[in-house]
Amino acid sequence: MTMTALSPRYWLMKNEPDEYSIDHALAAPQQTIAWDGVRNYQARNFMRDDMQVGDGVLYWHSSCAEPGIYGIARIAGNLRTDDSQFDPASPYFDPKCSPDKPRWLMLDVQALRKVGPITVATLCQYPQLEDMRVLQKGNRLSITPVDARHWDFIMRLIEGRV
Repeated sequence: MTMTALSPRYWLMKNEPDEYSIDHALAAPQQTIAWDGVRNYQARNFMRDDMQVGDGVLYWHSSCAEPGIYGIARIAGNLRTDDSQFDPASPYFDPKCSPDKPRWLMLDVQALRKVGPITVATLCQYPQLEDMRVLQKGNRLSITPVDARHWDFIMRLIEGRV
């Protein structure tokens, strides 16, 4: 029996540019940063159960004047416990966690290139993206899956082929 690799998956990962902009990520050693501070169970489960090394990432800046896609990255791996959950001085401290019962995880993301920005307003102009999860009313998750058809369309948009 031969094993086949799973097809790459695609993700949208939100980060605040004041903390980890695409520029910060591109300037980091090997352009890799630890994606920490995730405090939502569904987003954590995506990291734990579904993300694989090599998966594509739309690097999204949130909590800024113009939220949107600012870069392309990939999942670089190294899933591990997010130690900020144990640090009372951290904004990501979780008093219900202990080193013997960690709740939160992080992984490494490697920045590949800066793009755009491709703002929410721009994305909303395309009917091909109208059902993209990040554009749905009330969506606040910091990590969401991206359909291959949306990924492909956005890559064509970035390359000027739309």
